[in-house]
Amino acid sequence: MNRRTVSAVALCALVSMTLAPPTHAQQNAQSPIRIDTPQGGWRQSGLSQGAQDYLQTVQYPASDVNTPEGQSRMAAIAGQIRDLPKTTEAGAPRKPYTLVVNGVAMPIKVGEDGHFSRPYSFGPGSNEVQMISPDGSQHESMQFYEANASKLRARIRVVLAWNTDNTDLDLHVVTPDGQHAWYGHRDLNNGGALDVDVTDGYGPEIFSTPVALPGLYYVYVNYYGGFGADAQGKPTVTVARVTVITDEGGLSEKRQTYVIPMRQPGELVQAARFVIPGRR
Repeated sequence: MNRRTVSAVALCALVSMTLAPPTHAQQNAQSPIRIDTPQGGWRQSGLSQGAQDYLQTVQYPASDVNTPEGQSRMAAIAGQIRDLPKTTEAGAPRKPYTLVVNGVAMPIKVGEDGHFSRPYSFGPGSNEVQMISPDGSQHESMQFYEANASKLRARIRVVLAWNTDNTDLDLHVVTPDGQHAWYGHRDLNNGGALDVDVTDGYGPEIFSTPVALPGLYYVYVNYYGGFGADAQGKPTVTVARVTVITDEGGLSEKRQTYVIPMRQPGELVQAARFVIPGRR
């Protein structure tokens, strides 16, 4: 083996060490946040890999968002936070972590044992999932490429989240054909569905559809019950955050976020309205 060959082999080894993804052990040494699924890299989901349910079973009070039993790992986000404190240093209840999926941030509750999970409908192409601690000092991310080009993607996705615990906000979406998605009627026959009804704080509640019917859509937020409170337990305004994504993952993807103050139970606010143009 000549000197040039030895140098080339050494360079390839160095590049491999640099580009190799960190193992779970390396990740855990860097951050207490562990993302078990989705896993990074290339994948191709299919019908043989388990159920990919979107609608979640709701047992009231639906305080947390959980993954149904038997849910495919191809349509879920799950992991664990190590050494999770039960309260903050000031004794206030623990704040939620932030889950960021393809650039859209939403709060997510973490169980007492540190586990978190929720179903999620990923589209084809590049996807990224991040988990960020409440103070922003710890984070973990995972990127993967969904190679199944025939997999349906969300032509419209509406995400509702809010900033106070012990508060029940509800997402309502009215489609151009007059159908109404809400916690009492989550599955529409035009392809749209509302994934879950969260009744105890933060959300997220997500409406999505693979079919973008042309016409006018209305998005409402209803302050159903509970009350927003600060760290001392005093009532405060609950701030709802609604993100509307159209043509998700497509060349003409658009996102718009609306921030809505919600002051008391019974309040119903039109958070957004948008138009999907018809084909010419």
